[in-house]
Amino acid sequence: MPKDSKYSMTDYQHSGKDRSAEIAFGLDRATDERSLALFLARFTRPQLLDILLPRLSDTELLGLLDQLSGLMKKHLQEGEYHRLFLRDR
Repeated sequence: MPKDSKYSMTDYQHSGKDRSAEIAFGLDRATDERSLALFLARFTRPQLLDILLPRLSDTELLGLLDQLSGLMKKHLQEGEYHRLFLRDR
């Protein structure tokens, strides 16, 4: 992520520090956003994905892909999608 991102992955992903107590939803929008960023960073840990993905049914796997793709299509402009997700621009 860009250095100016308020959700820097160095803050959220694979730090080795237990930050599960920082995940809290329903307090306010800013806390929900930070909590979701931390939750997603934990969700994408390679060790978790190695175990979880093979256990998903085909329907669950495609449903998750459809949900995430749909959110990006709804909320990102084409250029943002290419630059931020595909990293090809």
